[in-house]
Amino acid sequence: MSMDGEPTASGAPDLVHRHVRVGWLALLVFLAGGIALEALHGFKVDAYLGVDNETRKHLWTLAHAHGTLLGLVNLAFAWTLTRAPGFSAGARSVASRCMIGATVLMPAGFFLGGVVFYGGDPGVGILLLPIGAVLLLVAVALTLRGTRVAG
Repeated sequence: MSMDGEPTASGAPDLVHRHVRVGWLALLVFLAGGIALEALHGFKVDAYLGVDNETRKHLWTLAHAHGTLLGLVNLAFAWTLTRAPGFSAGARSVASRCMIGATVLMPAGFFLGGVVFYGGDPGVGILLLPIGAVLLLVAVALTLRGTRVAG
């Protein structure tokens, strides 16, 4: 039990702290990135707004949106760790690593795919995206399984 009487997962405090930090860091980085994108828009920077750069604009917007959302997902994961006493230590550890990997790889794939692109197709950096997506899927599936009630 936590100090407020809520159930906690044994051994989870370090992971809770890690995901609170990762979540808030991701929000800081990707919200700041969103402000940078707004500045590029506000100053009418051709490298971002030009017709030939539509792919970059789209991918960088996706990087910002996914990074911000994944920051919130990390905070939700941290909260879930405090409410899922049946979440085994091994599954928690794998889910944690997968969640952090997804938080880095998915937005990085979108961003890097937009740095250099070829005739409307994303650059090679986009290959990080499906890896991050699979990691996120594994993290979510393990978390869902960890929330089941024993019985």
